[in-house]
Amino acid sequence: MRDDVSDLKLALARTSAGSSDFDLNGHVAKSARSLRPAAVLIPVMDGRVVLTKRASHLKHHPGQIAFPGGKVDADERSQDAALREAYEEIGLPPAHVQVLGALPAHETVTGFEMTPFIGLLHAPPPFSPDRAEVAEVFTVPLDFLRRPKNFRIEQRNWQGQPRYFYTVPYGPYYIWGATARVLFGLAQRLSL
Repeated sequence: MRDDVSDLKLALARTSAGSSDFDLNGHVAKSARSLRPAAVLIPVMDGRVVLTKRASHLKHHPGQIAFPGGKVDADERSQDAALREAYEEIGLPPAHVQVLGALPAHETVTGFEMTPFIGLLHAPPPFSPDRAEVAEVFTVPLDFLRRPKNFRIEQRNWQGQPRYFYTVPYGPYYIWGATARVLFGLAQRLSL
């Protein structure tokens, strides 16, 4: 775990531009819009990254793999929003998280500017997912996610146009979209 922490701190210190759901889709015109701030937590525990599977009844992104996180309220900082959302969604007390830093923001196709924070968990907390939002909490080895070769680019038609996106399938979990793109950016930083 000590090497992971050092590697994560080095990765966070590397500068790079943010990412976007449009990175692979230059052919898709972005409409002028103001992005809403959002924040997510990438919890790392014992060399594993904690992820969630969203509840299947949700209106937005049902059943998808995601980081705990959500909208930033007007009266809070992004880091505080990420910690608050992690507590609300998976029962992760903020006191159990050592925030190492933030990755560059990611622009989502749904109009959010999402800031990912990497947080180290020193002891496994008893996760208690909010079943209204989260179907499952699971982990993926950081060693798997740190290898860019484990990521693929796939394509689907959406709104009459081909759309390309990153995926990083792991066991029964199909990790794709913004979550996979942020993890790919982290993998690139860790592989330098």
